Amino acid sequence: MEKLYVSQEGLEKMKASLVEMKARRLTVAAAIEHARSLGDLSENAEYHSAKEEQAMLHARIQDLEDKIARSVSLEDQDIDRSKAYSGATVRVLNKKSGKEFQYKLVSPVEADMANGKISTQSPVGKALLGCSVGETTTASVPAGDLQLEIIEISY
Repeated sequence: MEKLYVSQEGLEKMKASLVEMKARRLTVAAAIEHARSLGDLSENAEYHSAKEEQAMLHARIQDLEDKIARSVSLEDQDIDRSKAYSGATVRVLNKKSGKEFQYKLVSPVEADMANGKISTQSPVGKALLGCSVGETTTASVPAGDLQLEIIEISY
């Protein structure tokens, strides 16, 4: 069973989502019972829709339970804080464009590019892992290679 390194915040969000999904399961079960009461199930669109939602919800619950079971909180790990690892906020300089960017390196389940959280499995995330301040690394992205200089690392 492969460990999944997540932030404490990410772990809490997964647990909260699981609680919401389990509560939603009761609502879906009630919708199925209501649809059953409408009669012939073979042509009952409400029934089939509710059953489909139930199946998808069950699959998402199983997936989340698996991820939570494999999760290890980064805050509990003894890591070298002078290097960029999952949980680090890294400020970089794009050598070609001269622009600075800031990314928070997170596990794939926590990735949220709109909020600056990039997966350690993404091309940029992989390139930054293990680097120190002052190092330059190359990230191979679909638009070409990015030369990134690490300016600052914080946890």
